Amino acid sequence: ENRERLSVCSKLCYAVGGAPYQITGCALGFFLQISLLAVAPLDPFYASIILFVGRAWDAITDPMVGFFISKTSWTRVGRLMPWIIFSTPFAVTAYILIWFVPDISRGQVMWYLIFYCLFQTLVTCFHVPYSALTMFISREQSERDSATAYRMTVEVLGSVLGTAIQGQIVGKVDTPCVESPLFISKPNSSVAMEELNMTRDTGSLTDTRNAYMIAAGVIGGLYILCAIILSLGVREKRESSQLRSAEPASFFQGLKLVMNHGAYIKLIAGFLFTSLAFMLLEGNFALFCTYTLGFRNEFQNILLAIMLSATLTIPLWQWFLTRFGKKTAVYMGISSAIPFLILVAVLDSNLIVTYIVAVAAGISVAAAFLLPWSMLPDVIDDFKLQHPDSHGHEAIFFSFYVFFTKFASGVSLGISTLSLDFAGYQTRGCSQPSEVNTTLKMLVSAVPVGLILLGLLLFKLYPIDEEKRKKNKKALQDLREESNSSSDSDNTELASIV
Repeated sequence: ENRERLSVCSKLCYAVGGAPYQITGCALGFFLQISLLAVAPLDPFYASIILFVGRAWDAITDPMVGFFISKTSWTRVGRLMPWIIFSTPFAVTAYILIWFVPDISRGQVMWYLIFYCLFQTLVTCFHVPYSALTMFISREQSERDSATAYRMTVEVLGSVLGTAIQGQIVGKVDTPCVESPLFISKPNSSVAMEELNMTRDTGSLTDTRNAYMIAAGVIGGLYILCAIILSLGVREKRESSQLRSAEPASFFQGLKLVMNHGAYIKLIAGFLFTSLAFMLLEGNFALFCTYTLGFRNEFQNILLAIMLSATLTIPLWQWFLTRFGKKTAVYMGISSAIPFLILVAVLDSNLIVTYIVAVAAGISVAAAFLLPWSMLPDVIDDFKLQHPDSHGHEAIFFSFYVFFTKFASGVSLGISTLSLDFAGYQTRGCSQPSEVNTTLKMLVSAVPVGLILLGLLLFKLYPIDEEKRKKNKKALQDLREESNSSSDSDNTELASIV
């Protein structure tokens, strides 16, 4: 047992590897939609296509990468680590180009679509093997849970960094907006004044675009730094996740086994809808703060308050799930967001109340970050007990969990952006019609609340409670000891013959 203990340094180096995905994902989630609509600027219809296709492609790449990882041979540094190392420089390049506005009259949509999809592919080559690495750092479930807690803390901190870097750099520049056409066409407005306004508008928009590029460069540098720390500080252990006597199965055999595992399907069903709720909130919150609440110059600070609150409460939820069980933590943690999501939509615009709601919502966001990744290893352990002769499917478990979540989020984000288009969203408008504000309230309040309630209802079917988790842990430990004992006996007999 002492040999399986992970040092604090190893856990920290492992945890740092989760930051790049969250830093870039948070920056894209909160700011890409508003960047496409206000900085590029694109029509909401084309923005919805980019967001949907990018997310859908991101979802498809997860099982694809999982398949190729399962076919990858072990190297001196492991089977997963080479994917992480070699994908990093290309991912950073693609990420920076997402925020670059090309000086072309046609082809902007294809530019964003190509580099958004390319980045999603490359970051998947980083994140899927990194997620599966959880099962290869230790055989002790308690050590994996502890490392997961470190990882979730750093990932939420990465979300804070992504929000802070992108928000504070971009927030220092006033993004220009255009008044209503009715205002512009008033008789006292001359052609010369309109040309002067357009000149100032273009100059200010250039400053905004430069700010987005600076933020992208800083985030890209952090991505590379975290990848270096992970590759130097973590050792992938081949024997950590499999019994020594097990024989590997093919990818499609493993996929069939995984998809027939009831606990896995029920876990996906429960977290699919709760994850969608927070993704919808993430994708539309900047627009909601800017137009519905009227906090154009404060939305980046409100987002930062949410992420800081989530970071500080991760240790609280880690203690709670070890004290009361993971299933109880799901109900308490995720449902706590409901009253605050309702409150922010019902009350009149008030900056102090909005900050209070942001801090309270961050507590629930922390639970939504921590619990899915903390519970997946329990499902994998349950699978191993039912299929002791089949191993090497960790990447399938993690990649398909991400696949279903991302694909559904792509559909929801595409539909939400189209909803804004149907409501009459004015590209780069200083204000929006009342129909747009009503739609934004639905997208950040009513729809997420409904998705959370549905997810919690489905989660009641999840069979692994705290009692079963402990039984699985003991049974798996006994099985490993039996396997190791049998292997040692065979080696002794062979030595005697020699």
